[in-house]
Amino acid sequence: MADERSNASPLVLWGCSTSRTLRAHWALNELGLDYEHRPIGPRTGETQTEEFTKLNPRQKIPLLQDGELTLAESAAIVNYLADTYGEPHGLMPAAGTEERARYDQWAFFVMMELDAHTLYVIRKHRDLAYLYGEAPAAIRTASEGFAKQSAVAELEFADGRGFLLGDRFTGVDILLGSCLDWAVAYGEPIGERLAAYRDRLNLRPGYVRAAQANFFTRPELLPPSLQGDVASAGPS
Repeated sequence: MADERSNASPLVLWGCSTSRTLRAHWALNELGLDYEHRPIGPRTGETQTEEFTKLNPRQKIPLLQDGELTLAESAAIVNYLADTYGEPHGLMPAAGTEERARYDQWAFFVMMELDAHTLYVIRKHRDLAYLYGEAPAAIRTASEGFAKQSAVAELEFADGRGFLLGDRFTGVDILLGSCLDWAVAYGEPIGERLAAYRDRLNLRPGYVRAAQANFFTRPELLPPSLQGDVASAGPS
């Protein structure tokens, strides 16, 4: 049983201070799961220690430990937690249903079109230009690509739905919401319906707790509405 696994060995989450680590914190907090937080940051040397490299040779965060399972990749962590611990919260539609197919479609879309192909390209060639080189044309194209693909997501909310799959909050809202936070932090415009959706997500208690845990070392990265509340927050 899922609860037996959790009780036998505490969940441990490695990572903080990025949009990708936020996703794992958010899923854990939406599900009300207790976990130990190891707040290591990217490109600080902390992911290159012998201890962490044994756990994750990729030397990337976030990383989740659940008993004997060690799992990397933020979307995989969100989906695993939703699938394993999601009831009665309903973060993951049942396998074999049309709703699950739509969930998977949007999860892949967000991770490819909004994360890897656009926002991360901007990060690589602007924030991390000292590593990957300056590439103004790539940044411009990525910004245009984000605008185009985020407009596709915006269309889903034309019917007044509250969340990406309808009236039910799921793990795919965590993926999309984290990308919208990332885009706003980068000054990338988002549509009015996506902005209203993001505002709703940022009011969720699970999001608030997750953001405070994830960004306690970098409070300037929090949404403005939360920046006054992070001083007392720390790793759980």
